[in-house]
Amino acid sequence: MKYINMSKEVLKQVGGLDNIQQVGHCATRLRINIKDEDKVNKKALSNVEGSHGFVFKNGQIQLVIGANVGDAYNKFLEVSGYSDESSKEVEKQDYQSNRKKDFKYYVDLVGGFFAEIFMPIVPALITGGVILAVNNFLINYFDVSPESGTAQIILAMFSAAFVMLPIYLGYTTARKLKLSPILGAFLGAILVSPSISGVEGLDFLGIPVVTVEYGGSIIPVIAGVGFMYYVNKLLDKIIPEFVKYLLKPFITMLIVVPFTLIIFGPLGTILSEFVGDFIMWLMNSAGFIAIPLLAAVYPYMVMLGIDKATMPIGFQAIESLGFDPVHIVIGFISNLCVGATTLAVARFVRKDKEKSGAYYSFGLTGLFGITEPAFYGALIGRPKVLIGTAIGAVSGGLFAGIFSLKSFVMGGAPGLFTLLFFLEPDGQMGNMIIALLSGAISIVVSFIATTFILRYDERKNKGKAIAEKVEIEHV
Repeated sequence: MKYINMSKEVLKQVGGLDNIQQVGHCATRLRINIKDEDKVNKKALSNVEGSHGFVFKNGQIQLVIGANVGDAYNKFLEVSGYSDESSKEVEKQDYQSNRKKDFKYYVDLVGGFFAEIFMPIVPALITGGVILAVNNFLINYFDVSPESGTAQIILAMFSAAFVMLPIYLGYTTARKLKLSPILGAFLGAILVSPSISGVEGLDFLGIPVVTVEYGGSIIPVIAGVGFMYYVNKLLDKIIPEFVKYLLKPFITMLIVVPFTLIIFGPLGTILSEFVGDFIMWLMNSAGFIAIPLLAAVYPYMVMLGIDKATMPIGFQAIESLGFDPVHIVIGFISNLCVGATTLAVARFVRKDKEKSGAYYSFGLTGLFGITEPAFYGALIGRPKVLIGTAIGAVSGGLFAGIFSLKSFVMGGAPGLFTLLFFLEPDGQMGNMIIALLSGAISIVVSFIATTFILRYDERKNKGKAIAEKVEIEHV
């Protein structure tokens, strides 16, 4: 009922169904693209019960819901009557056409694009990543044989999440570009096919095809679907309507598949190697500086959606280096700091039982990797406490950077739940110990620094109030 009431209010304040272009969601936010910004009552949206605030950017309203965003999304669809098919019947309006195309515009564009194609996949990535880490743990410490049925089933679950990643990305990228999602998934399935992926000596009409291992790759399928978008537009103009249903998918794939295999596959390999070399250079020359700085600004990257733009870097690092020293590491440290800061705020407002209880819930959720309820619900209204978050992130990040913390598994929502990502595949505990110490430093320093800031601010306000009272009495 909470989300039904919320949906009714949101629908009213965004200008009704006729003003909605598209509806979707990520791990914590309900995303509503609107056509006319002037019809949106932003002040009323900030007080809608059921959300912890909202972000408005690039013509999109992002209501911060939390872990129950799926329920909120389904109720909003039910209440509003929105569907993908109904949206296609409405003429698309370019709500970004009047926006100045500066650096921030393109940063938001890239961040928003990657957010919408990666976030629907996050549950599979979390499951696959954790299950692989559990498998390594069982094999190294509980004498589970790698050839056992248990290990094989676990590896099949991991493979379904990561090796088949091009299929999921093909689907979500095509949906984002308003293409048939099935054709995008079809392209991804072709790439990971045992007849294509890693096979040597292939050619197409005499043109040699470079051998590429497509399992877990991201660039070839995204580039292929992007190319499909333009092929689709061209074929729409030249294929007669009465044969379009039969001929357009066939001709589209006949053009896109060879281009992807001959051009985008090798290009993806080159870019992957370049990313790997760049990351190693960065970590070897300035890792102890880069990690704390990135960890400190990560909450704002999440707020702006830029964090999703670093996710492909993590995948490319895993593919080329076998580990990720950046994306998961900075997310892990930052999320722990946000959670710890929120717990400090919850302790500070403990006299307000309702607010304190909500903040404790947000803080614990943040420690386990979902920070947006904490950030928007507890911290953004108290900007001074974010200094405590930054102090903790710099402290934990400095330790992680000096000792070269690495994640051996990619996934979403790094936090305490994904600690096993830092366990080395051969079972050695050195990197895990660094992760535990980095996490402990991040949590303790953030909590103490935030508590100090809150107490100092409270004493300052009390002193100011006493001084004003004395001055009034003197007058």
